[in-house]
Amino acid sequence: MIRTLSIATLLFVPVVASAATQLPSAPYLPLELATKAAQTALKTCTEQGYDVSVAIVARDGATKVLLKADNSGPHTASSAQGKAFTSAAMGRDTAGLADFIASKPANDGLRDMDSRMVIQGGGLPIKLDKALVAGIGVGGAPSGDIDAACAAAGLKAIGAVN
Repeated sequence: MIRTLSIATLLFVPVVASAATQLPSAPYLPLELATKAAQTALKTCTEQGYDVSVAIVARDGATKVLLKADNSGPHTASSAQGKAFTSAAMGRDTAGLADFIASKPANDGLRDMDSRMVIQGGGLPIKLDKALVAGIGVGGAPSGDIDAACAAAGLKAIGAVN
C-alpha cells in the first residue's frame, strides 16, 4: 500500500508543481503600436493646423509615449497624459465620462478619484481584441471633439476598437 502511494505521489508531484508555478498573462499594448497610434494622432491634428500633444498611457498607469508638437502650449502635455490616464483607468472616453458626471451630480466625486485624471474630451480607451490595454489622450486643439477625432485616427491606424 505504501509502495503504491509513493509511486502515485511521484507521478503527480510534477503536475502539481508545474501548475503552481505557471504565471498569469495579460494583454498589453506593444511600444511599436503605441508609437504608431501617437504619431498618427499627432499628424492628424498638425495637418489641420493644431499644435497638440499626444500621450499613450498603459493600463497600469505608466506613460508609454508622449509626443509634443512644435509650438504646442505648455499645458498640452499634461492634458494629454491626464486624458490618456483617465481612459486607461476607467475604460471609457473622457467626453462620455464628463457627460456621465454632469448628468448625475452624485457621480461628481469621480473627478477627485485620482489627481492624474483629466475629465474633458480627447481621451479614448485603447482596446485590442476586446481587452482594455491603454488609453490615448490628445490635448491642445480648440475643442475636445477635435482632440478626440485625432485620437480616433490613432486608434484606427493600429486597428484598435473605438
